[in-house]
Amino acid sequence: MNKLLVSLLLTLGVTGLAQAAGDATAGQTKAAVCGACHGPDGNSPAPTFPKLAGQGERYLLKQMKDIKSGARPVVPMTGLLDNLSDQDLADISAYFASQKGSVGQADPKLVARGEALFRGGNLAAGMPACSGCHSPNGEGNDLAGFPQLGGQHAAYVATQLTNFREGVRTNDGDTMTMRSIAAKLSNKDIEAVSSYIQGLH
Repeated sequence: MNKLLVSLLLTLGVTGLAQAAGDATAGQTKAAVCGACHGPDGNSPAPTFPKLAGQGERYLLKQMKDIKSGARPVVPMTGLLDNLSDQDLADISAYFASQKGSVGQADPKLVARGEALFRGGNLAAGMPACSGCHSPNGEGNDLAGFPQLGGQHAAYVATQLTNFREGVRTNDGDTMTMRSIAAKLSNKDIEAVSSYIQGLH
């Protein structure tokens, strides 16, 4: 069943709606305000704000459109995207996608448990491996719209996994897979896999 669901999501991701082509050079100027929280090159210095550098264009564009429309409420971004066109959002996405993401450190005490969950899932609980959609090195799958996770701040990942688990992040059908996976994670599992992801590259 999980393989069927992943295959369906990949197919939908590849055949999804076309998007405007982004211009990374134009996007650098347009992304200036983003740098306050996400860092000038998309490598956020604050662990509560996601790193955008190296993230897939398709994923970034979708998230910004969802935030702008209110489908995904993100309080610190309220109103920041209101005056931006679809082309502006595509350019910003292209800029951050063209940057190199930084990698943090995993807590050595959590690596074994985090790696086991990321690479092998929890078959007894029916939880697939994170690497199935996000790739073994965490680079994601831009064609399918699956985000890059490798190097992302542990605090940010833990918050998102908790939000999926608790039903806080429910902006569209794409989240259903993550909500069902996160429902199988304990707080300790979330801590371990988030820490592992922070050091993954």
